[in-house]
Amino acid sequence: MSADARTTSTPAPPVAEPRPQIRSHHGDDFVDDFEWLRDKENPEVIAYLEAENAYTESRTGHLTGLTDQIFGEIKARTKETDLTVPLYVSHGASDDTANRRGYWYYTRTVAGAEYAIHCRVVAADAKTPPDVEGAIAGEEVLLDGNIEAEGLDFFSLGAFSVSPDGHLLAYATDTTGAERFTLKVKDLRTGALLPDQIEDIAYGVAWARNSHLFYTRADDAWRPYVVLRHRLGTEVSTDVAVATEPDERFWIGVSSSRDENWIVIGAGSKLTSDFSLLSVDDPEGRPRLVAPRRQGVEYDVEPAGDRLLIVHNDGAEDFCLAEAPLDATSHEQWRTVLPHQQGVRINSVAAYASHVVVSLRRAGLSGLHVIPRGADGSLGAGSDIAFDEPIYTVDSSGGPEYETDTIRLDFGSLVTPASVYDYDLNTRTMTLLKRTPVLDDPIFGPYVPANYVERREWATAADGTRIPLSVVHRVDVPRDGSAPALIYGYGSYEIPIDPSFAVSRLSLLDRGFVFAIAHVRGGGEMGRSWYENGKMLTKRNTFTDFVACAEHLISSGYTSADRLAARGGSAGGLLMGAVANLAPATFRAIHAQVPFVDALTTILDPDLPLTVIEWEEWGDPLHDPEVYRYMKSYTPYENVRPVMYPAILATTSLNDTRVFYVEPAKWVAQLRRTALNGADRPILLKTEMVAGHGGVSGRYKSWRETAFEYAWIIDQVTSG
Repeated sequence: MSADARTTSTPAPPVAEPRPQIRSHHGDDFVDDFEWLRDKENPEVIAYLEAENAYTESRTGHLTGLTDQIFGEIKARTKETDLTVPLYVSHGASDDTANRRGYWYYTRTVAGAEYAIHCRVVAADAKTPPDVEGAIAGEEVLLDGNIEAEGLDFFSLGAFSVSPDGHLLAYATDTTGAERFTLKVKDLRTGALLPDQIEDIAYGVAWARNSHLFYTRADDAWRPYVVLRHRLGTEVSTDVAVATEPDERFWIGVSSSRDENWIVIGAGSKLTSDFSLLSVDDPEGRPRLVAPRRQGVEYDVEPAGDRLLIVHNDGAEDFCLAEAPLDATSHEQWRTVLPHQQGVRINSVAAYASHVVVSLRRAGLSGLHVIPRGADGSLGAGSDIAFDEPIYTVDSSGGPEYETDTIRLDFGSLVTPASVYDYDLNTRTMTLLKRTPVLDDPIFGPYVPANYVERREWATAADGTRIPLSVVHRVDVPRDGSAPALIYGYGSYEIPIDPSFAVSRLSLLDRGFVFAIAHVRGGGEMGRSWYENGKMLTKRNTFTDFVACAEHLISSGYTSADRLAARGGSAGGLLMGAVANLAPATFRAIHAQVPFVDALTTILDPDLPLTVIEWEEWGDPLHDPEVYRYMKSYTPYENVRPVMYPAILATTSLNDTRVFYVEPAKWVAQLRRTALNGADRPILLKTEMVAGHGGVSGRYKSWRETAFEYAWIIDQVTSG
């Protein structure tokens, strides 16, 4: 549809009434006209959000056909009735290997059903998985998400854990999107729920043998702050706090060790962490601190039989691997076994009886380093697992079996669908177990990887730093600036955005799009210094890096400014808002997902989520005037200018507890009032009224949401 046809009889957008509130800090008075939108109990606020939804629907009604088409493409290319690669798990006493009973665990999806079905089947041995092409004889359904979600608008699992003896299932559900879960325990022998139901827990549970459950609870700022112990068969009101974290900078979590001998309790801020261990043989005892907390020192603990493995950054910017006695209580007992190497970021370690697997990053790519163990448990010389694609993502999902000769690898790239391998730790060979199938599309035909090209590009930032981009497109896309393009970015929390495959992205690529990921500073792609140079008082590097990447795509002939869209979510939504202010002429359209665009208001309020715990990420503007001035110089809401902006689509969720809906609502109201956009560059807000930070639940709902967003992007950069 042409721009003229699209804007004929354009309805007027909603107008948020200015209701000034003055925010005063460090001698600066900021008049906030739209803070009143924070009160979602106010009927006027809900009415305004619904009016925005109606306006967005009116401005995107012409996209219904394209949205349906893209949804159909995603659906057609996806094997709807499918199952995951079965994973072997044995149950029983950990010291009685001969009598442990094995199962193959997997999840199934069924055509027409929104949610996964969690299943298992008794294993004849640990090497022969069931035939997954037909009905699986003896299948036991542990949990059917479709039954659990029946009649609900939202459903999500926050925990799923089978007891060590294999008889009980502990699972937790969220039915609003607020990430507050209800824990239930199911007897897998009878199918009955036990009376042990616990409300308002945070993510995750851990079993101690078969009698005790450990879980966490969050405070009003959604900070998990306490680990509690529940003994099955007792009143929940008698549950005991095992560990409490009073420092509001720290989160706390609980898990079980791979060998099932330890409850692992970790507390961490953005800069500091500590861990405690509790023997499952003494679940009502006191946890033992592995090493006292030291400001600026991060470490993680992996029990490895007769010793502990420690990944830490004490004197090692990109972390190193150490070992310590099983009963260690001080960092002075740590002994380095894999030394620090600048630029090689060690992320984590997984210990098995015969090997250790280290997850790391080299030259901006994820990798795995395998270290054999001697008969006495000692670590020998290791080697990386090699892959033959130029850019890729690899991880080891590990497995619950401590005694094993193989580990599972998850591999994928921008052109290779998600692939699951078994890696033989002794022979160092890989066996492909499954590659996610991509079915034929009625219009575009079969997916042929050779029809696409992926490559690593490098942009040059304003300060001379080389910024990596991962780029993919069809081989027949011209390099003359005529192709539409979508560039994605995040750049916070040391989280890397690695190149991986997405079936939905084919709907862009097969329409001639170039897709790029900008690996900007603030993320974790290039080591700890990459993160350090994109946070706090260097945060603007994240934004200027992204603009440099966009300009590189343009100057390299991949696209042009009037055909380039940008996308990012959460902290990546802050990135979208910042670059819209910084370089509005560089982009034709921007999609900001659950965007953190009112960051300064949030970080100034210690009672909100993403505040005290975030001060080590963004700085503390409440107490530090320099941080206040710096943040105010880039936060999107305060810096909207009277210029022509790209078309904006902001998507959010009413029940999001991480980035409140009010942030994009205020931002859109400010943009509408200030920006010089015409009707052909709409500024839109779309709020899911029953959803959380991750958006809608259910795979078909999610596909349709993606289809709508892609249709909007396609329309903006290819029409008119």
